Amino acid sequence: MSEQSKQGLFVGLTTLDLIYQVPQVPQANQKLVAQASLIAAGGPATNAAIAFQALGNTACLVSRLGLHALAALLKQDLQQWQIQLLDLMPQSAQMPPVSSILVTAATGDRAVISRNAVSLQVEARHLLPLPSADIVLIDGHQMAVSQAIAQQAQRQQIPVVIDGGSWKPGFERVLPYATYVICSENFRPPDCHTTTDVVAYLRELGLAKVAITHGDRPIEFWQDSTQGSLAVPSVSVVDTLGAGDIFHGAFCHWILQPQISFSQALKQAAQVAAFCCQFWGTREGLIRLQQTGGQSLKFE
Repeated sequence: MSEQSKQGLFVGLTTLDLIYQVPQVPQANQKLVAQASLIAAGGPATNAAIAFQALGNTACLVSRLGLHALAALLKQDLQQWQIQLLDLMPQSAQMPPVSSILVTAATGDRAVISRNAVSLQVEARHLLPLPSADIVLIDGHQMAVSQAIAQQAQRQQIPVVIDGGSWKPGFERVLPYATYVICSENFRPPDCHTTTDVVAYLRELGLAKVAITHGDRPIEFWQDSTQGSLAVPSVSVVDTLGAGDIFHGAFCHWILQPQISFSQALKQAAQVAAFCCQFWGTREGLIRLQQTGGQSLKFE
């Protein structure tokens, strides 16, 4: 599927995802038997790295895992996808973040409970020597490390993609080094209450290429003086878990291909994410893409 294999550096969160497919989200004191379940490595940067790798590239994940028994499960999953790992705290015995996720079978909607990396922040002095990269993605879950990497990438003229799923304190120190900022509609910097506010905030930082996703509704994008929208492919949704992460990983792949514009890369990424929403779990769609060499998608 890859037009030209590239190297990507993905910085941020790795969680142990406990995923359950359920008929509905349970009410208080209700017990449910799941229709399906699985355990996988998750987190925005992690899922994006796996999507990037699945599209024929080489992905390196910069995250915190450590020596806890649960970290061994995460490392095993990453190894299966041939993801290179730079563990920020390899000797830490702390438990990695665990996410409990309920996916409603009829709609594909997901409910997530997680601690993320709130209590597992790493100082930039723990940063290891970085491998060469053609692109860097930052999800904002390791802010000090992300700032140091973003600064280094800018000096080396390596494009930096920001996954703005939600606003996190410290993003204001990382955003000035970004090349592309792709936010969800839930991304709200301080004193920003509308999309107009968000775009104005980002443009004031000198960011020329900005996109805001809205689930299954059109993607809005701004490129220099151009503003536009892109329709999201309509598919029969089975599971939306990880769709945004896969979108970001696919964007990193497509923006590096020759003659591909910002809007075209967004469009191609949306097709990849939509395709994966047709399958249960965060991996099956990517496996199908690998098996078919991308023939399941009709890229324009």
